[in-house]
Amino acid sequence: MAVAPKPDLYARAVADRDEIAAYLRTDRRYAVYALGDLDGPSRGRCTWGMAHDDTGRAVALAMHQEGLVPQPLFMMGDPAGCREVLASVIRPRDAYFLSTEAHDVAIANLYDLDPPLALLRMVVDTDSFKPFAGPAERLGPPDAEDLNRLYQLGFRGGFPASILEDGVYYGVRVRGRLVSAAGTHVINVREGVAVVGNVMTHVDFRGHDLAKMVTSAVTAELLQRVGDVALNVHADNGPAITAYARLGYREYCRLSERLGRRRSGGWGLMRPIREAIRLTWQRDPR
Repeated sequence: MAVAPKPDLYARAVADRDEIAAYLRTDRRYAVYALGDLDGPSRGRCTWGMAHDDTGRAVALAMHQEGLVPQPLFMMGDPAGCREVLASVIRPRDAYFLSTEAHDVAIANLYDLDPPLALLRMVVDTDSFKPFAGPAERLGPPDAEDLNRLYQLGFRGGFPASILEDGVYYGVRVRGRLVSAAGTHVINVREGVAVVGNVMTHVDFRGHDLAKMVTSAVTAELLQRVGDVALNVHADNGPAITAYARLGYREYCRLSERLGRRRSGGWGLMRPIREAIRLTWQRDPR
């Protein structure tokens, strides 16, 4: 059942970095991607909205990245407050929602939502981290071609060499061939958070703990810079969850990712794009 509007809530656009950051810090492990966008290269494309109660206290926040195809839309805080933001401040025709089940219920009368992709947010810090030794090597811009060759097997797209300059990537080579790699989605040293992602092992080399080696190497370097490292994993991917747990990652919360369309406006022409995005995100969720 959809959540009804609350008359004691009001929403407004917000652009002040410190105001946004102060709210995100109230649950920074949940808000880790938004904290990355706050200072990251996509910050200029982000639109923020905040909901307040009748005392003026901030109770919810939403963020949407502008773009030609459905872009991420993040929701945090009171579900009714998030609904208020999406009803009056942030109103994309279509978006890729990152949220909890409660948030999805709250916006169900504003958006038609595709079936969710269930994710676990897992986190690690210096106290819980358990390194896993292995021959992982730091990757740099000269390795971009090899990295893309590996990733195109599963991610349906390439990455620019700049990701190896801006992020932290490690790989394992077998007879000179890059067969496993892991990297980062987010690093925000100012806010003390980072996100591990783009973990991939060639199908012919799975079952030898290579993904654990590269993830451990990336995590170890990140924890020298920030206090909290997070990652998302499909909730039904038991082997990956077990591998991350052996590195000291623990479940923090459960999330859903799903495409949604505003209840007014056309959508049929977007279906091929939606399907392509769904397939890509299933292989490499944010």
